[in-house]
Amino acid sequence: TPFIRLEGLGKSFGRVRANHNISLSIHAGKILALLGENGAGKSTLMSLLAGQLQPDSGTIFLHGEATVFSSTEKAIQSGIGMVYQHFKLVEAMSVLENIILGQTKGFWLKLSQVRAQVDELAKTYGISLDLDAKIRDLSMGEKQQVEILKLLFRKSDLLIFDEPTAVLTPQEIEELMQIMRDLTKEGKSILFITHKLNEIKAVADRCSVL
Repeated sequence: TPFIRLEGLGKSFGRVRANHNISLSIHAGKILALLGENGAGKSTLMSLLAGQLQPDSGTIFLHGEATVFSSTEKAIQSGIGMVYQHFKLVEAMSVLENIILGQTKGFWLKLSQVRAQVDELAKTYGISLDLDAKIRDLSMGEKQQVEILKLLFRKSDLLIFDEPTAVLTPQEIEELMQIMRDLTKEGKSILFITHKLNEIKAVADRCSVL
């Protein structure tokens, strides 16, 4: 059974049809690459999956059960998280503060306990960050890694990457590819959105791509 299955999903904005009859499956430990030109409706489809938009037609199945992601919070609670092209971080706050920002469960845990949890996650997935560094002092690649850690801390099982290489240097792209490989090794699912065919080939060379 796929982790997520979309069946006949459709979304229109007035007379503009962004998605029509979309069906796909996303399996644990795999990367599903979604390739298309700018304006093809890729981001709209991901917004449906992340609970930002509601489909006009079709069904989303989670572990084989029909479900409705009525909000981003519901999607996050179901194990779905998105790494946005434009990062949603507070520049004046530290890496650790950004990771735990907005958490409600376990809010009263000691900071030392939370730091230990984040440290363990970072080591597991090959992410090296100074948890006390301010976001404003980080490179774009490091900021993206903070976003990834945020999702892992929230126990996301599916990570959606929306054009993740657009703001990265070649070295940072290599680091991202390695992190994605480590994510799939640990059983995470990845949806990789891009309009660059060479990136799909690069991911296929390094990771298990569906």
